[in-house]
Formats: sequence, structure tokens, C-alpha cells
Amino acid sequence: MSNCPKAKNCFKKIFCRKSKDVVACLNLQGVIGKDSKLSSGLNFENIAPLLKRAFETKKAKAVALLINSPGGSPVQSELIYNYIRELSKEKKIPVYTFAQDVAASGGYWLLLAGDETYAHNSSILGSIGVIFSGFGFVDLIKKIGVDRRVYAEGKNKAILDPFLPEESENIEILKH
Repeated sequence: MSNCPKAKNCFKKIFCRKSKDVVACLNLQGVIGKDSKLSSGLNFENIAPLLKRAFETKKAKAVALLINSPGGSPVQSELIYNYIRELSKEKKIPVYTFAQDVAASGGYWLLLAGDETYAHNSSILGSIGVIFSGFGFVDLIKKIGVDRRVYAEGKNKAILDPFLPEESENIEILKH
């Protein structure tokens, strides 16, 4: 199974020598979403036709997805995941997912689309979530004599504002 750089070149059929059963294989490698203005990563638009082709492969008894992705766009991850599950249910073909080097964040989400999942002991897995980081300038603005004024409708509109003291209830909201 090759690790080709472009998703459109990553579709293969593997035939079992003892029978005429077929496993359609698709290599999902790279960042999920847009890589740059000139190059697309894994996204629903470029992966959906490949998934459809894999599930429509004649005599396919399974679809194997080889995942090697650090993640990326949560929206694209969900769209791809949902489409995999939809096709699997519609065609009654099981999905087997395999983590290669990394299946983190959105890559892990894709890994979970399998009816069965496999990973190497050294694969980097997991970490679905969002990171939020910021700075606290409360003491600085006091020191230089700046008053912070925030006007907003709704209780949580200015959650974790870097110019206001941190509140534990805001951190809990963010975590949930």
C-alpha cells in the first residue's frame, strides 16, 4: 500500500488470492481542510468521490482506510466521517481503519469511522478537542492606569477576555 502525496492517487483494490473477494483501500493522508491556496488537504470535496468509488467496487467485501493525519478542520472531519458511515450502512460493507504514523484530532475522528480499528503500538492517536490559549493583562492595565470597558448582551459574551480577571466558571464553560 503506497503513501502517495495526492489523495486522488490513493485508491487501490486488493484481491484475496484464495477467493474473488475484494477489499477496496483508500489512503487518507495529510491535513484535513485546506493546506494552502494552491493545494487542498483532505476535505469532503476531494475525498467523497474516492469513498463512493471504494464502496461501489465490484465484489467488495470491505473498505480499508489507511489514516495518516494530524487532523485539521472539525467540519471537514465530521463531513467525511458521516459520509463513510452513510456509505457503509447503505452498501452494507464494513469499514476497517488503520492508523499509520498519526491519527490525531480529526485524523482520530476518521479512524473512529471504522467498524474495526487498528493501530501500530507506536502510532500517535487521539486528542480530539479544541485548544484555547490567551494572555492575561489585568495587572498590566492596572499598572498603566487603563480602565477596561466591555458592553455586551448576554452573560458569556466576553468569556476569558484577556483584560478581565480569569473566572473558574468561564474555564469550566470552555472545557464543556
